[in-house]
Amino acid sequence: MPVLTRGLTKQFRRQTAVKAVDLAVPAGAVYGFLGPNGSGKTTTIRMLLGLVRPTAGSIEMLGLPMPERAGETLRRIGALVEGPAFHPYLSGRANLARLDAADGHSDARTSAHRIDAALDRVGLLAAATKRYRAYSLGMRQRLAIANALLMPRDLLILDEPTNGLDPQGTREVRHLVGDLAADGATVLVSSHLLAEVEQMCSHVGVMFEGELVSQGSMADLAAGTTKTVRVDTDRTADAARVLAELGLTEVTSTPTRVSAVLGPVEAAKIVPELVHADVPVLGFSVQSPSLEDVFVSLTGEGFDVSG
Repeated sequence: MPVLTRGLTKQFRRQTAVKAVDLAVPAGAVYGFLGPNGSGKTTTIRMLLGLVRPTAGSIEMLGLPMPERAGETLRRIGALVEGPAFHPYLSGRANLARLDAADGHSDARTSAHRIDAALDRVGLLAAATKRYRAYSLGMRQRLAIANALLMPRDLLILDEPTNGLDPQGTREVRHLVGDLAADGATVLVSSHLLAEVEQMCSHVGVMFEGELVSQGSMADLAAGTTKTVRVDTDRTADAARVLAELGLTEVTSTPTRVSAVLGPVEAAKIVPELVHADVPVLGFSVQSPSLEDVFVSLTGEGFDVSG
């Protein structure tokens, strides 16, 4: 596991910000670290990177203990935490050159090539000579990701990479994360936006009030919730009766639609039974739960879906 924690805990005086978190991020995953603002995501990430010392628990990053082996581990990790910070009067390329020169593991002979490759990777090569203060917020976020890509990375940790971006900037970052994962990197993406995590991630961990309440693949989390069936018909009373006889539960009706919880019933049996009962089927669908539904089922609360 590129990221593995056991009982990870952080207390600030009398407040416990992170409570016994057991993270398990599989290799090659895009892992959505999901939760409302203030749920402990950034504190957890800062502990992973050695920026904050845990009160209790253990951390392994890329198979090595942290912070004991930080020198070996961090060179293989790229990170964007709490927003980018660059010199406003320097160009994007010049900012990256300064940061690369400060990295004791970088090779000055390949610096120019690596900087241009990173800028090209995030779509900023054409704006490389533009001063940072003239960059849009989306360009600034992409430059921060370019900095994380100056050296080969096995793991990328991105804290709220789409925070404050317009829809175009959000799409750009989302596609970039997908490309990085396709090239073999493991990506941990912290976000409070359910819609973004749902579109971007293969796995998810749900934080709530400092605790990791659930984690797993998106498919596994969805499998733990109920699916619903919707039937569009002009004979809703008869349709509701058929669904109930088949064993579906929580059957509800509107003048044009009947909905019910599928449960263990095979969806393929429903339409033939409706037709056999002379119920006209104008539309039929099986609705899988959204990530918002999963979050509400885990916590009893909702939060920002799209920002």
